[in-house]
Amino acid sequence: MNRDEWIAAFAREAGIDAPSATECRELLELAGIAAHSSERTAAPLACWIGGRSARPLRELLGRAAQIAPPAG
Repeated sequence: MNRDEWIAAFAREAGIDAPSATECRELLELAGIAAHSSERTAAPLACWIGGRSARPLRELLGRAAQIAPPAG
């Protein structure tokens, strides 16, 4: 079972639609910002918070980028 199959099955079990390809990309981007700005464990928690907030992923990405420390 690949990632997309597992996510689709889990979404069905949760009673929701699986994320679109764009949503998957944006969620992984959000997870990356969280993991690289803090600790790896921040990634799933940031995605959980994002889901609970019901805010658009684009908005959440912007907010996460503001929290991230400057590169360099």
